[in-house]
Amino acid sequence: MEYSLLGWPADAPTLDLHHERFAYAGKFVVSSTGKAVVRADGSIVAAAAFDPDRTDEDCLRIRYVTVREDRRGAGIGSRLLRFVVVRAHERGFNEVKAGVNNPLAYEAFYKASLAYTGEQTGLAELVVSTAADRDAERYRAGLSTYRDRDLTEQANAFLDAREDGDPPAVVDVPSVES
Repeated sequence: MEYSLLGWPADAPTLDLHHERFAYAGKFVVSSTGKAVVRADGSIVAAAAFDPDRTDEDCLRIRYVTVREDRRGAGIGSRLLRFVVVRAHERGFNEVKAGVNNPLAYEAFYKASLAYTGEQTGLAELVVSTAADRDAERYRAGLSTYRDRDLTEQANAFLDAREDGDPPAVVDVPSVES
């Protein structure tokens, strides 16, 4: 798989992802965010969009991440997120944050080195950050917030399996071409 950074917000990169194969496909058409992708066999299988935080110039916000429907569950999303985190730090950002709206994405962000801050947005998203503690109590507290939501059977089983668990290990940083 090949991991690549298409550009930062000022570069105005856009992507035309198939709306039936990628969640949030329409969000990648806008040029106001930077983009990173994963390609396999010449096709994009995952993408992330990001931009500087509106209130903190030292913080990068990951706005969207999507993995092609047929490639979900293979860890591609968490490795792409880790790739973006490392590139952000190389570019001078001290912190990377995101809002997470489901437990599977929450786990992927944890694997990418972000952790629950204890905060939630008005959109029912948990805020995760590279600056937050990765202790087990905080990890489980974040997972428990999803219990009151209308989740799929798969998401509920996922929560059950991690109810007393520790945060997952951080994945290795993918090279630019791996």
